[in-house]
Amino acid sequence: MGDALSAFAHDLGPRLENVVVVTMTEFGRTVKENGNRGTDHGHGSVMMVLGGQVRGKKVFSEWKGLKEAALFQGRDLPVVYDYRDVMGELLSKHMGVAALDRVFPQYGGHPGKWLGLV
Repeated sequence: MGDALSAFAHDLGPRLENVVVVTMTEFGRTVKENGNRGTDHGHGSVMMVLGGQVRGKKVFSEWKGLKEAALFQGRDLPVVYDYRDVMGELLSKHMGVAALDRVFPQYGGHPGKWLGLV
């Protein structure tokens, strides 16, 4: 995946300045095996953001470890940031979307929650 994103960025060249790519998954990971002997369908996960205006080379997290007390419901990586905080910042600051409530109804995000991605 890293090679594909790198090639994409290389192919775009200076046009990358106007592009933001977000990779994310619809579900997170469990620490313990689930009933199917896998670690899928948990809560916390990872998002990656790439683009010319992205302030890169940063990892945003609050790592609390893998002890049961640090896990969500004793089994999942906890969600640290709402995906709408990430997407909301990108939509607002990169694309100029003013009415995020039209994109994410009933979402209470606001610029005070922005991470400083762009």
